[in-house]
Amino acid sequence: MIQQIYPTPDHPYEYELNKDIHFAAAHYIPHPDAGGCQEIHGHTYFANITIGGDQLDDSGFLINFQHIKKLIHKRFDHSLINEDRMFSSNQDVFPTTEVMAKVIWEIIQEHLNTLSHRPQCLQVFLRETPTSYCIYRPRGKRV
Repeated sequence: MIQQIYPTPDHPYEYELNKDIHFAAAHYIPHPDAGGCQEIHGHTYFANITIGGDQLDDSGFLINFQHIKKLIHKRFDHSLINEDRMFSSNQDVFPTTEVMAKVIWEIIQEHLNTLSHRPQCLQVFLRETPTSYCIYRPRGKRV
């Protein structure tokens, strides 16, 4: 795994958890401004997911690292992202790095909302290539 220092979101929580995940996936951006990215091509994506909270669950976790990996890796690894339900049901939304970072946040936060101790996904750092990445931090969605 790449050793990386990530930008840290400012937050008021006692606990901050970070989980690194990588997954190999293909995509294409069906828009004229995408140039060569209009063609199907692949990446080894590298994501860092930051979760914060003040309370731990009954087992002493903010969230079990395995749950985060299952939510993202199982869904996207070795897939054509454009065929994922988030994109196949909305032809006007393209799986750019920016959109993928937000989608990953939504998937994680949807799961966190089911937990009684209410942890929050604070940011998703998504690297698409060794030289290109995006960070998604939601505004006004923290509890």
